[in-house]
Amino acid sequence: MDSKICKIFFFYKRLLRNMNYSRFLTAVSMARRPSPIRILTELQQRSPPSLISLAGGAPNPNTFPFHSATIQMKNGETVLFDETMMKRALQYSGSSGIPELVSWMKLLQMRLHDPPTAAYSPERGQMELCVTTGSQEGLCKVFEMLVSPGDNVLLDAPTYSGTLAAVQPLGCNIINVPSDQYGMIPDALRDILARWDPADEQKPGSSVPRVLYTIPNGGNPTGASMTAERKQKVYELAQNYDFLIIEDDPYYFLQFQKPWAPTFLSMDVDGRVIRTDSFSKILSSGLRIGFVTGPKPLVDRLVLHIQASTMHTSTFTQLMVSQLLQVWGQEGFLKHIDSVVEFYRAQRDAMLSSADKWLKDVAEWHAPAAGMFLWIKLKGIKDTQKLIMEKALEKEVLLVPGGVFQIHSSEACPYVRAAFSLSTPQQIDEAFKRLSTLIKEAL
Repeated sequence: MDSKICKIFFFYKRLLRNMNYSRFLTAVSMARRPSPIRILTELQQRSPPSLISLAGGAPNPNTFPFHSATIQMKNGETVLFDETMMKRALQYSGSSGIPELVSWMKLLQMRLHDPPTAAYSPERGQMELCVTTGSQEGLCKVFEMLVSPGDNVLLDAPTYSGTLAAVQPLGCNIINVPSDQYGMIPDALRDILARWDPADEQKPGSSVPRVLYTIPNGGNPTGASMTAERKQKVYELAQNYDFLIIEDDPYYFLQFQKPWAPTFLSMDVDGRVIRTDSFSKILSSGLRIGFVTGPKPLVDRLVLHIQASTMHTSTFTQLMVSQLLQVWGQEGFLKHIDSVVEFYRAQRDAMLSSADKWLKDVAEWHAPAAGMFLWIKLKGIKDTQKLIMEKALEKEVLLVPGGVFQIHSSEACPYVRAAFSLSTPQQIDEAFKRLSTLIKEAL
């Protein structure tokens, strides 16, 4: 059977069967059961006011010291929490998120990504969504749902230190997939996967990786963004070897060029993509609002974990964001995004200008197409750990040494991560001037 026929065979084989989601779940996740109290709480919230409930153990909102609130927005408009709204905002709510916010986000996802799974049946992997306390909570719970001790997990390298903090304690084997300025390299992933036979994927005890994690846009720390062609190739490998893709995309809305890149979610004909999004970079990091989109059987499992841990994301912050989004509408929201992108594009350009001015003889880098970071390789410096953590403080400039984004942080790394999100262009320029002096003194 030649390779073209083989690809067609695997494609139609996938179409003829549903995903077997149970084989991806850890024993802990499989053991989770719905909370009867949480179910009653959500039933009560969907019921008419005439319902008399003696079931829930919610505190009486009349005892709360807060009465109302008016939140002034920068454009002069206000978000009003009257007494009725405030009572709701300070009370328990459903574990998957307040209904109006979940509905709004679902419509947004369908507009931005047009997921094929939106029209699927639940058992086939219908698109579902839940609210999380920042995307970090969602990401951590996704890993705990899918990763067991001894599993092989694929990550693009280097990667976000928060991801390493979430996945390393799970006792899995992390396999680095090389990347460059355009993100994960599909040929490198194919070479790694070649050590396994795709036919073994369903066998009990198989060591074929079941999870791949990537930050596809403005990656932290590298600033790399995957091309559409690479995403399609990675997705085809996921189909061939039957693994799930965790698409962690907190910088999706900070892409500096339009049209925005197609996402794994937009390509997901199988129901094998779990996507995490965040409002931290575009609305507020302190509100702690993120959301997870993916196949309903897996999102439902994630909600069971939320029931047993945080119970739900803050009702107050959910309502605050929901009220704002209702005022804006999708067009107003996307207009706000454009203004945020314009700010960060100017910040990026300022950093690139200062890098050209001060660092071109002592470092190298690629201009990021999204995100908040410039990934800089220092020439002639084998490891930046001591240079940054000790010497840089003496020069009153601070960056992040690249080693913290490696699986083995003790290994030498010549890179540093510079963030252009907070500092002014003048501060960035002065920082790179000091860094240039520091590097030259170290050589």
